[in-house]
Amino acid sequence: MPLLEVPPTPDSAELLVEENIEGNIGVANAALVPQIPAPTPDVQERELPVPKADSSAEATPTLKSAKPPTSITRDIPAAPSPSVVNNPGSSKESHRPRTPGSPLPSNSSTHRRSLTISRGNNSVSAVLISSALDTIASSKDAKRSAPLKESTQKALDLIRNNQGGDHPKEIFEPLRLACETRNEKLMIASLDCISKLISYSFFAESPSSAHSDYNSPPNTPGPSPDENLPSLVDLVAHTITACHSENTPDAVSLQIVKALLSLVLSPTVLVHHSSLLKAVRTVYNVFLLSTDPVNQMVAQGGLTQMVHHVFTRCRIGDYPPSTDSATLSRSPSQISFTSPKHLPFAIPSPRTPTATNGRQTPESDTQENPSASTTSLPRQSSRPLSATIESESVDGSHADEDEESGPRTPKAFVGLSTKDMFVKDAFLVLRALCKLTMKPLNNESERDVKSHAMRSKSLSLHLVLTVLNSHMPLFVDPSAIIYSNSSNEATTFVQAINQYLCLTVSRNAISPVPQVFDISVEIFWRMLSGMRTKLKKEIEVLLHEIYIPILEMRTSTLKQKAVILGMFSRLCQDPQALVEIYLNYDCDSEAVDNIYEHLMNVISKLATSPATSHHNKTNEPSSPAVTPNSSKPSGKHATVPPSLSTTAMSVSGSMDTSTMGLSEAQLRRQGLECLVAVLRSLVAWGTAAGKSNEDGSTLVGSGSGTISQNGEDGTRDSMVDDPSMDKLATEPSSEQLRQPTPELADDPSRFESAKQKKTTLLEGIKKFNFKPKRGISFLIENGFIPSKAPQDIANFLSQSDGLSKSMIGEYLGEGEEENIAIMHAFVDQLDFNTLPFVDALRLFLQSFRLPGEAQKIDRFMLKFAERYVAGNTQTPFANADSAYVLAYSVVLLNTDAHNPQVKKRMTKQDFIKNNRGINDGADLPEDLLSSIFDEITNNEIKMKDEVEAITVSATGPGIANALANVGRDLQKEAYVMQSSGMLNKTEALFKTLMRTQRKGSSTGNQFFSASHFVHVRPMFEVAWIPFLAGLSGPLQDTDDLEIVELCLDGFKSAIKIVCFFDLELERNAFVTTLAKFTFLNNLGEMKTKNMEAIKALLDVAVTEGNHLRGSWHEVLTCVSQLEHMQLISSGVDVPEKKGRPRKLPAEELANESRSTHITVAADMVFSLSHFLSGTAIVDFVQALSDVSWEEIQSSGLSHHPRMFSLQKLVEISYYNMNRIRLEWLNLWDIIGEHFNQVCCHNNPHVGFFALDSLRQLAMRFLEKEELPLFKFQKDFLKPFEHTMIHNANPEIRDMVLQCLQQMIQARVQNMRSGWRTMFGVFQAASKVLTERIPNSAFEIVTKLNRDHFSDIVHNGAFSDLVVCITDFCKVSKYQKISLLAIGMLRGVIPVMLDCAECGWNTDSSSDAISPSMEDGMVKYWYPVLFAFYDIIMNGEDLEVRRLALDSLFTTLKTYGDIYPLEFWDTVCKKTLFPIFAVLKSSQDLSRFSTQEDMSVWLSTTMIQALRDLIDLYTYHFIILERFLDGLLDLLCVCICQENDTLARIGTSCLQQLLENNVSKLSPARWERIATTFVRLFKTTTPHQLFDETLREEIADSTPEIAEETNGQTILPAPLSEQARTSTLPSLAERRRIFKQIIVKCVLQLLLIETTNDLLRNENVYNTIPPEQLLKLMGVLDHSYQFARMFNEDKDLRTGLWKVGFMKHLPNLLKQESSSASTLVHVLLQMYYDPRPAHQTARSQIADRFLPLSLGVIEDYNKLRADSQAKNIIAWTPVVEEILDGFCRLDDKAFARYLPAIYPLAADLLARELPTSVRQCLRTYFIRVGHTQGIIDKHSS
Repeated sequence: MPLLEVPPTPDSAELLVEENIEGNIGVANAALVPQIPAPTPDVQERELPVPKADSSAEATPTLKSAKPPTSITRDIPAAPSPSVVNNPGSSKESHRPRTPGSPLPSNSSTHRRSLTISRGNNSVSAVLISSALDTIASSKDAKRSAPLKESTQKALDLIRNNQGGDHPKEIFEPLRLACETRNEKLMIASLDCISKLISYSFFAESPSSAHSDYNSPPNTPGPSPDENLPSLVDLVAHTITACHSENTPDAVSLQIVKALLSLVLSPTVLVHHSSLLKAVRTVYNVFLLSTDPVNQMVAQGGLTQMVHHVFTRCRIGDYPPSTDSATLSRSPSQISFTSPKHLPFAIPSPRTPTATNGRQTPESDTQENPSASTTSLPRQSSRPLSATIESESVDGSHADEDEESGPRTPKAFVGLSTKDMFVKDAFLVLRALCKLTMKPLNNESERDVKSHAMRSKSLSLHLVLTVLNSHMPLFVDPSAIIYSNSSNEATTFVQAINQYLCLTVSRNAISPVPQVFDISVEIFWRMLSGMRTKLKKEIEVLLHEIYIPILEMRTSTLKQKAVILGMFSRLCQDPQALVEIYLNYDCDSEAVDNIYEHLMNVISKLATSPATSHHNKTNEPSSPAVTPNSSKPSGKHATVPPSLSTTAMSVSGSMDTSTMGLSEAQLRRQGLECLVAVLRSLVAWGTAAGKSNEDGSTLVGSGSGTISQNGEDGTRDSMVDDPSMDKLATEPSSEQLRQPTPELADDPSRFESAKQKKTTLLEGIKKFNFKPKRGISFLIENGFIPSKAPQDIANFLSQSDGLSKSMIGEYLGEGEEENIAIMHAFVDQLDFNTLPFVDALRLFLQSFRLPGEAQKIDRFMLKFAERYVAGNTQTPFANADSAYVLAYSVVLLNTDAHNPQVKKRMTKQDFIKNNRGINDGADLPEDLLSSIFDEITNNEIKMKDEVEAITVSATGPGIANALANVGRDLQKEAYVMQSSGMLNKTEALFKTLMRTQRKGSSTGNQFFSASHFVHVRPMFEVAWIPFLAGLSGPLQDTDDLEIVELCLDGFKSAIKIVCFFDLELERNAFVTTLAKFTFLNNLGEMKTKNMEAIKALLDVAVTEGNHLRGSWHEVLTCVSQLEHMQLISSGVDVPEKKGRPRKLPAEELANESRSTHITVAADMVFSLSHFLSGTAIVDFVQALSDVSWEEIQSSGLSHHPRMFSLQKLVEISYYNMNRIRLEWLNLWDIIGEHFNQVCCHNNPHVGFFALDSLRQLAMRFLEKEELPLFKFQKDFLKPFEHTMIHNANPEIRDMVLQCLQQMIQARVQNMRSGWRTMFGVFQAASKVLTERIPNSAFEIVTKLNRDHFSDIVHNGAFSDLVVCITDFCKVSKYQKISLLAIGMLRGVIPVMLDCAECGWNTDSSSDAISPSMEDGMVKYWYPVLFAFYDIIMNGEDLEVRRLALDSLFTTLKTYGDIYPLEFWDTVCKKTLFPIFAVLKSSQDLSRFSTQEDMSVWLSTTMIQALRDLIDLYTYHFIILERFLDGLLDLLCVCICQENDTLARIGTSCLQQLLENNVSKLSPARWERIATTFVRLFKTTTPHQLFDETLREEIADSTPEIAEETNGQTILPAPLSEQARTSTLPSLAERRRIFKQIIVKCVLQLLLIETTNDLLRNENVYNTIPPEQLLKLMGVLDHSYQFARMFNEDKDLRTGLWKVGFMKHLPNLLKQESSSASTLVHVLLQMYYDPRPAHQTARSQIADRFLPLSLGVIEDYNKLRADSQAKNIIAWTPVVEEILDGFCRLDDKAFARYLPAIYPLAADLLARELPTSVRQCLRTYFIRVGHTQGIIDKHSS
C-alpha cells in the first residue's frame, strides 16, 4: 500500500502575497470578501446525476432503469471536488469516485499521477486499464487497423512493465484510436476508461512541461507552437468531443457526458478556452440530439454542473494558491503561466474601467446549423461552437481612466494568473450561452415546446439565469479582469459581458412564449438586484423601453404583465434598491424618464384597472405556448426533458409563474401588493433613521464613497436565494442594507435640487412642445440654455430628449431672422461628410419633423443642400442648386410613395423624368436617380424614434370578416408587431450607449448608493397620488378581506411616512380617505371591510399619534361616531339630525363594534395620550375639543345630549395633568376655551355636565402645589368666571357658585392664584339681576373676608377682594347689599392694618420709608382708596356714593399722616383729582345714562367732593401744600364753567381755601394764587363783545331770543377761548357765542365779588404781599376799564341789542362799579397801611388811585338823574369812598392833588346828592379851607 502523501501548507510569505493581492481590490470590496461562501462539495457539486465509474455495461442499464431524477442523483456519486486540492487540511478520505477496490489516491504536493503501476499495490487499476486495452486488442477493428493494434500492444507492454505511469500519452493513444473507430462497444469501453483515468489525475501534466509563459492563450486545439504533438489535456478533450455526432448511440452519448463531466470538474486536470467550449458544446448537443429522456436529463444536469463549476472556481479565494498553480495540468493555451506573486501589474481598484467588450453586434452571431428547424451543434456539419466563440475577441476600446481606477494594464507583456484564466473561461462560456439565447424562434418553434430551437433557448436561458443567481459576486468583482487576445487591454468581467446580457434580456423580453418571457424577466431581475451599480444606463433602457411599456400595452397578455409585476414586486421589497432607482433615474437630468415615478403610476393604474367584460378567455391560453406544461410526459419516449417543465430546473429565488396572470382580478391584486410593498419599503428605509444596527458587518459599503460599484455585492447572493422574498412581509433584514451613518457624499439636498432641476427642465420641454418660443424663453431663464446665441439654442434642440420633433421643425422653420440663424446652426451640427445623398437626407429629416408650409420646407432644403455640398466634394452635383432641387424631389417622392391617400403613385420613370436638367442644365446619372427611387420606395424616411401604435383592427360584423379572423390570435399579432418596434428601438439605444461608452463618456454612469433616510420624503411626494388612488380604489370596490387587509396595511404605511416627514397635505388626504372608508356616517351601508378600516384607523391613532397633527380631527370624529354606533346598536335613544332617518348597522357588525379589539384600541387612543409629545397633545386636545363641540351642537336641546368626547376630554385632562406646567398651560388654553363654550351652551344639560366635570378637574388640579407668583390656578378656574358672565341661566350660575363653595370647603388650604379668579366670579355674580345669585355670592365673599383674609392677602388676592367688594357696593338693584358691602369695605382697613401678612410691622422710630412700606401702600392702601373712588364715580345709589365719599376723605384724614409723600402724590393723581375730570373732558360723561343722572351726581357728589377736598387740604395742608398747584388748576376749571352754579361753588371753594389757610401761605404760594386770579380774569373777560361780525344782520334771523336758563340741570361746559373771525358766524353759532359772553360777564362779576370779599378779610389782606395785591389791582383795573369802555360805546350796545344779544340794552354797570369800588377800597387801604412794604409802594398806589378817582367823579358828574338813576345808585358809594380817601391825605399830598380834585368836587355840588356824599363833600371842603388857610385848622 502506498503511503498517502499530504501536500505541505503554503508558507506564510506566499499567503501574505496572496492576501496583498486580494487587498488591492479596495476597501469597499475587502469587507465583502468574507461574506462570499466557499462552495460546499455536497451542495455545489452534486446537482448533476453522473454514472458510476464502472464499466459501461453496468452504468448504462442503471441509468436507463432510473425513473425519477432524484433516484439517479442518489445512485450516482458526484464528480471530484476542487476542495480536495484547495484545502490541504481536508479529510483524509478522498472525495473522488472510486471503482470498487480502487486504492486511495496519492495526494502528493507535485500532483503525480495516482496510477503508478510499477509501485504499490495498484493491481486493480492495472487490471482496469488492461481490461479495456484487451477489449480493444481483441476487437475486429484492432485487427483491421495496424496503428490501433500497435498502440494497444505498446500500452499493454508498458503496463506489464509497470511503466505506464511515466508514459500517459502512450497509454492514451490506443484509447483515442479506439474512439475513432466508431465502434459502439469500443467507444464505450474507451470513454469509460478515459473518464476513470481523468478521475485519478492520470493526465495531469508534469511541472517541467508547463513552465513557459504566454502573453495570452493561443487558440486550441492544435499543436503546441513548441511541439509537434498536441497537449495531452487538449487531446483528451478533443478525443471525447469528437465521439459525438448526430447518430451517436445513446449509450455512447452517456459515456461522453460522463467523461466530459469528469474532465471539466477535475481539480487537477484544468481545461480552458477552446477545449472547455468544445466540452460544453458537446454536452449541449447531446441534450438537443439525444432521443433518450434519461440522456437528455443527464446532459442537462451535466451541463448545468459544468457551467456552475466554471464559475465557482472563479470565486475569490477558491482558486488554488500560487504554490500549487505550477503543478496543475493545463492545456497549451495556459501552460505554465506565472503565479500571482510574479504579476507585473496591479489588480485594478474597485472603480472599474468603463471599457466594453466585443466589437461584434448581435447580428453577427454565427449560426451553428443552417437548418431553421434545429439548433443542434453537430461537429462536422457546421462551424464548431468553439470556433464561433473564439473568433470573437474580447478586446475593446477603453476609455480614459480617472484617477481612482488604478494603473492601466500595460499592453506589452502580460502574465495571466490562474484566476485570470478562470475568469476568461467563465466569460467565454457565458458569452456562448448568451448568444444561444439570442437565436430567434420561428412561428413553428414558438408553438412547439418540443422543438430543438425552443429547447435550446430554454436551456440556455436557464443556464444564464443559474449563473447570475449563483455567481453574482463574480460579476461585480472589480478584480475579475479579462485581457484581450489582440491588445492585452483589461476589461472588467461585467463590462465585457454586459452587452450580451442586455441583448439576451431585450430579445427574449418581448417573446410571446411564456416560458421564454418568464426566464428573461428572472434574468433581468438578477441584473437589477445585483448589477444595477454597474449597468445603470442599460437597466434604464430596459425598464423604459421594454418592461414598463409592456405593462402599459393593451396588447400584452395578463401573464406577461403579471410576471413583470412580480419582478417589480421583488424590487419594491428591497428598500435600498427602490431608493437607488429614484436617486439614479428620477433625480438624474440625463435619464430620459422618471423611472420610479412612472412605475408607481403604472402599478397604481394596474391595481385600479376596471374589470373588462370582453376578457373572458383570460383563464384560457391564447396560444398553445401559453398553456402551463403538464408534469406528466406524453409518452414513454417523450423527447421533452422533464427537467425543463418541472421545478427540478427552477433556480432558487425564482418566482412561481404558473399561477400568475390567470385573471384581471389577480393582476389587480398583484398591483396592489406591489404598491403595499413599496410603502413598506419606504417605511423601513425612511423611518429607521433613529435605529442603530448592532451588527455593523452586515451593512454594505460603510466606507465607500459616493459612487458605489459593489455596494450590494455581499448581500445580493443571500438575498436572492432567500425564499421569503416571495412574501409580502417586510423582513428586518431589509434594514440591514441601511448604513447607520449616512455617507458624507449622500447629500439629500443635492438630490433634491437635482430633482427640482429635472422637474424644471421637463416643464420647459413641456412648454416648448406646446409653444416653442415660450419654452425657449423659459429654458434660457432657468439656465438650461446658456444664452440666446443661436449655437446654444441649436445645441439644446439637437441634444435634449423629449422635445417634440414637430415643434422643433415648426420653431426652426419660422421666417424670423433669429429662427433662421438657429436653424442654420442646427443643420451645421449635422455631419454629412462621406454620406450618400439619401442617407444624409434621412439623417437630416430624422432630426426634426418637416413642417407642411412650402416656404419653410424651402428654407430647410436650401440649407441642407448648402451643407451637403460643402461637406462632400466628390459628388455628381454641379452646385448646391442641384442638391436643393433633388432634395425637394426626394421629399415629394417619399410622400407620394408612402402616403395611403395617394391613389396613383409615381413610377421610377416619372421620377427620373422630373429630375432631368437639374444639374446646372445637365442630367444627373440615371443609376443615381434609380437607386434613390428604389431606396425611398423600399425604406420610407420617417422619424428615428417613431414607433407607431399598433392597434388590433376590430372585427367587422360581416360573415366575411368573421371567417377571415378564424384561428387568428389578433392580440398576439398586434403584440408581436408592437414589440418588434420596441426591440429595434432598444437595440438602437444599446448601440448608441456602447459607442458613447467607448468614447469614454461616463458622466451619466455614476451610480449613487443610497444611505440617507431623507430620500423617502421626495419619493413619497412624487408618488402619493398614485399610492392613494391605488389603495382607495380596491378598498372601495372589493369586499375580499384579504385585499382589504392589504389596502389598509398600505394606508398605515403611507400614514406612517407622511407623519414621520410631516407632509400636511398628504397626511390629510390619506387620513381623511381612510376615515371615509369607515362608513360610520352611513351605518346602514356598513360592511365588514369598514370595520377593518375602523381598526386600521385606531391603530394609526395609537402608533402615529405624535405626528397626526390636524388629522386628529378625522380620527377622533370616527371614534365619536363609533361610540354613536355602539349606542344605536345597543338600543339607546340617541338624538339624530333633523331629516335623517336612522339606519341600524347589521347585527354582526354591531357586535364587532363592541369587540375587544376595537374597544381597547379606542380606549388606548385616550389612555395613552400622556405619552404624546408636547406638540402632539396640543393637536390632539384641539381636535377632541372640536369634535366635542360638533357632538354637542348636533344634539340640540335634547335631554340626553351626546357628550362622549367631552367626557373623554375630561379623562385626558386627568391623564395629562402631571405634564410639565408649560405643556399643561398650552393644553388648558384649548380645554379652558372649550369649557367656556360648552358651559355657556343653551342646553342646560350640557352646561350642568360641563360644570360638574370642570369642578372635578379643578378639585384634582387644586391638589397640586402651586409656587408663588405663578398663575396656573387662576387660568384653570377662568371657565367658571366666563360661565358666570355669559350664561344667563340662573340655575347654571347658581351651580357655579356651588362648585366654588365646594372647592373652598375642600381645597382652601391649596388655593393660591385661584383666589383671584374666584373673586372674579363673585364680581360677575354681583351684576346678575337674579337676587339669589348676588346674595349667595356676597355671603361667600363675606365669609371669605371674615375667615380667610390672611390667606387671601398672602396669595396676592387682596386687590381682587377689594374690587369684588366694590362691585357689590355698586349694585343698584339691591341697596341692602350695597350698604353692607360699603360697610365691609370700610371694615377692611382696620383688619388690613392688623394683618401680619401685610407687613406693617416696621420700625416706627425710623424716619425713612422702607421699601416694604412703599410696596404695602400700593398693594393694600391704594386698592381700598381706589375702591372708594370707583364707588364715588360709578355707584348708582346716592347714599352709597355719599358713604363712599365720606369714607374716602375720613380715611385720608385719619390715616393720611402715615402716608409717604410719594403715595400722597399717587392718591391725588389717581383718586382725588380724577373725581373732577368730568369738568375737563366730555369723555367722562359717557358713564351717565342720562343728563339728569349727571346733573344729580354733579350737584351732590361732586360738589360735596370738592368741599371735602378743600377741607382735606386744610386738614393736611403741610403735607398737601406741594399739590396746591394742582388744586388751584382744578378750581380754575371748576370756576370757568358755563354753568354758574359750578362756578359759584368753585369761587366759594377757592375763597374758603384761601381764608382757611391764609396763615400757612408763603409769598411764593401767594404769587401762584395771584397768577391764578390773573388767569381767571383773563379767561372770563368777554372780548367778543367788540367783535363787529356779531353785530351784522343775518338773513331770516330772529332779533330776539329767549334767555336760556339751566334751571335745575347742572352740566359741565368748560369755557373756550374764541378768536376773532373775519367770516360771518351762523345764527346758531352766534347764539352760542352770545350765551358764552353772558356767562363770562357773570363769571367776571363773580370773580370781582370774590376778590372783594377776600381782600376785605383782614387776615387775607394782612398776609398777602403788596406786590401780589398790586397784581390783583391790575386785573381789577383792566376789568374796570373794559366795562367802562363798553358802557360808554352806545352804538356798540345798541347794535348788540338789535341783533338779539339781550332783550334790553346791554351794559356792564355792575362790573364797572364793583371793580372800581374794590379798587378804590383796596388802594386806599394800601395807601394808608403803615407797614414798610406798603409805604414803599405808596407812590405806585397813588399813581393808580388818582386817575381812577378822577375818572370816577368825572363820570359821576355826567350822570343824568332822570335816565340813569341805577348808575347813580351804583356809583354813589364809590364816590363817597373816594372823597373820604382824599380827605385823609396828608397835607402835602392833599395840596398836590387839590388842583385836580377841587373842580370835580365843586361840580358835585350841582347835583342832588345823598346825605352821605354831602357829608363827605363838606369834610373835603373844610380840609381845602384848612389847607388853603381859609379856615383855621383848630376851628370846627
